[in-house]
Amino acid sequence: MPEGDTVWLTARRLHGALAGRTLTLSDLRVPRYATADLTGRTVLDVTPRGKHLLTRIEGGLTLHSHLKMDGSWKIYAPGQRWSGGPGHQIRAVLGTAEKTAVGYRLPVLELLRTADEERVVGHLGPDLLGPDWDSGRALANLLEAPARPLGEALLDQRNLAGIGNVYKCELCFLLGVTPWLTVGELPPERAALLLALAEKLLDANRDRPVRRTTAQPGQNLFVYGRALRPCLRCGTSVRVADQGDGSRERPTYWCPTCQKGPAPAPRRGAGFR
Repeated sequence: MPEGDTVWLTARRLHGALAGRTLTLSDLRVPRYATADLTGRTVLDVTPRGKHLLTRIEGGLTLHSHLKMDGSWKIYAPGQRWSGGPGHQIRAVLGTAEKTAVGYRLPVLELLRTADEERVVGHLGPDLLGPDWDSGRALANLLEAPARPLGEALLDQRNLAGIGNVYKCELCFLLGVTPWLTVGELPPERAALLLALAEKLLDANRDRPVRRTTAQPGQNLFVYGRALRPCLRCGTSVRVADQGDGSRERPTYWCPTCQKGPAPAPRRGAGFR
């Protein structure tokens, strides 16, 4: 599932493949930009911003993309078979003489003026992996709505950018609180620890192909995706229930023994001992 670390790594790979090179192939497969032709222009850089990707192109243009749940960018060498999915899932192709970048299942693809980038990313809070990271401002953003459940607040990219559902669950486990505990009920020392942990985890995982939050061999995550399996700390069955993020419900995992605070009933048939 793409989160801030995945997007950062994707941006680095795209930058390495395209930056400083002239586009010899340009194909944007969305109706609005079907006639746009970027060939002959040089790719200047590829920059991540939270979960957004900004591919800046000569002439004051930026190709803005967002991976959402299952989008991806794949890099191919000349003659290499494209294997990221069936052809109808391709939304963008950017090619140079050396490499071709293919965007699959991109729910957001927009060509805009570089001067207008703030229109698509200006709402974001401090980026955990960006040069603008400011833990004090991120904490202040979270505390502006003290009655909001912590899990919802962490997913709100206006507070801080880069955390998705996996990190939400893992951070709450490491703090020992449920995602339904309100922000205002989080003790001050844990609130400060939350942001330090978030920065540490995303930074540690941005170069890894497989995300890890534990130090246990063979176990990558503490609770996410582990419903009905024993907690790695106490052995209690991990539970799962839905929690909204302001747009839709998401599966949320927690240990009822290690994590304190309110929680709904688990999904029927899931998360019980």
